[in-house]
Amino acid sequence: MLPAADYQKLLPQFHLVELELGHSLYESGGQLEHVYFPVQGIVSLLYVTKGGNSAELAVVGAEGMIGVSLFMGGETTPNRAVVQSRVLAYRLAAATLKAAFAEGGAMQIILLRYTQALITQISQTAVCNLHHSVDQQLCRWLLLSLDRLPTNQLQMTQELIANMLGVRRQGVTESAGKLERLGLISYGRGLITVLDRAGIEARVCECYEVVKRETERLLARSAA
Repeated sequence: MLPAADYQKLLPQFHLVELELGHSLYESGGQLEHVYFPVQGIVSLLYVTKGGNSAELAVVGAEGMIGVSLFMGGETTPNRAVVQSRVLAYRLAAATLKAAFAEGGAMQIILLRYTQALITQISQTAVCNLHHSVDQQLCRWLLLSLDRLPTNQLQMTQELIANMLGVRRQGVTESAGKLERLGLISYGRGLITVLDRAGIEARVCECYEVVKRETERLLARSAA
């Protein structure tokens, strides 16, 4: 989305890194030394309680970046960022991003638009977790994840999904089993294959469409 001149100026500062499943980009309260721009894979933003329970706030793929707290005035973040699906990303030093953001122009506009899209996703996740069934939450999570992957498969155990959604594992097992019996997914050895995306879209709550529509609206606009 950046104009060519802005992109070329930053390009030498980017470093391509590979991040495996389960890798933590940063922990709650940790100092942000780098930001990441995924080009492949998914990173989950999680909130972890003192008791060790967790809930996913948002998923980030090639449409976004990890580390918005840095240019929003904070050097740390209360959230945890963990690789959900193997990630290939461009890493940029925190100081470089802050300098580019402070210059204003296209970079600042794009980052602020993405931040608004991220806030929408976090807000809608909170509404979904409070008002919608585990079945609907699982469908939302599957669709948001699929939107950020090149295939119809996700490597994820039911226990990890339960941690992401902040629900009991039994609830995820029942919901996943229901989707499998309906022929919408197949599941085995931690691999979920979506067989009928349209069927899942028919069962999901409005939260998925709200997030998808707002993200596309904000990121499709030019930086001019």
